[in-house]
Amino acid sequence: MDNFARESRFHESSIKIRPPFKIDPSLCIYSPQENVDSLKHPKIKDWLKFIKNEWTPSLIPKGTKRLALIIPCTKYKPYITSREHKAINSALLSDGWKASGNSEAPQEFEKLREKADDPDIFHEGYLRKENLILERIVISEPLGLVPYQFIYFWNGMQSPATSYDDPGLFESRGTSVSPYRADSTAVKAKGGKWKWGNMERSSYADMHNYLVEVIASSLKRVSNHYDGITAWVSPGLTHRSFLASKNIRLEEGISSSRKIEGGRKKLYGVLDLEPEILNIMPTLEQLKLAQLQLEKRLRNEGRSSSPTSVRSIYARGDGNDTPLGLKESLDFLLSQLNEAGK
Repeated sequence: MDNFARESRFHESSIKIRPPFKIDPSLCIYSPQENVDSLKHPKIKDWLKFIKNEWTPSLIPKGTKRLALIIPCTKYKPYITSREHKAINSALLSDGWKASGNSEAPQEFEKLREKADDPDIFHEGYLRKENLILERIVISEPLGLVPYQFIYFWNGMQSPATSYDDPGLFESRGTSVSPYRADSTAVKAKGGKWKWGNMERSSYADMHNYLVEVIASSLKRVSNHYDGITAWVSPGLTHRSFLASKNIRLEEGISSSRKIEGGRKKLYGVLDLEPEILNIMPTLEQLKLAQLQLEKRLRNEGRSSSPTSVRSIYARGDGNDTPLGLKESLDFLLSQLNEAGK
């Protein structure tokens, strides 16, 4: 069977979903064109309507300040079970943040818990530290935003956030294509990879900007509930592009358009539509400093600290998938959150 036939990819998608949750094949989205089509899917359409018009942050105790932390969606769902989210949440819990309320984490997740994990590592409720409340929100394609409280269930059912797979906007992978579609313009490249054509690039820009508008309008509507919003997203990736302003794009070399037949389609971010609504971290300078600190730690631990080793370990987050899960990077996030409480 053709490896890029839609049905042949469902198994790969299904193993990204942790039991007891299950993949919904109709929510497997393998190309930019399928991303655009997904906006008509009843579950995604209802979710985006909810996020844009109805979602309200949970009630919190009087006398507290509320912060929002936006973190990336992940390959594995629920997101909270990914190594990246576990690293972020472990850092928060170790820094004195405490989970509040009851959790709906499935009993099956106990087998995913490691000995060093905090008992609340899979808790989806808000975190509290003294008079500060921290709400975690996931930035997602195609769901826009997913408040942590809905990562398991929504409206009494399995949340759509636990049942989709969307690698369809990641051009660099060379696999985010749907060659079985009549509107596919992707062409085969070396090593079994594919190169996007006009329709892929055009659909990417359309989906990118649509989600930017969803995220911007959603955050604007609920912004009065928060004393600050911080986004913890990696440079160079789509999530950063969703948020970045024109100036940040120039500073960080983030593409500001996609070439299409007859011209270019402009890309814009949340901070273009709603300036100063959030703070993007880590900065490029912070990541440079994190690499220097990582080099020192590796040397002290007796591990290879050559430039090649440092770059490799940094890119993998020292076992946590991305630099966002690296201890040296997370120190900047913890400092920022603590500073916000002063």
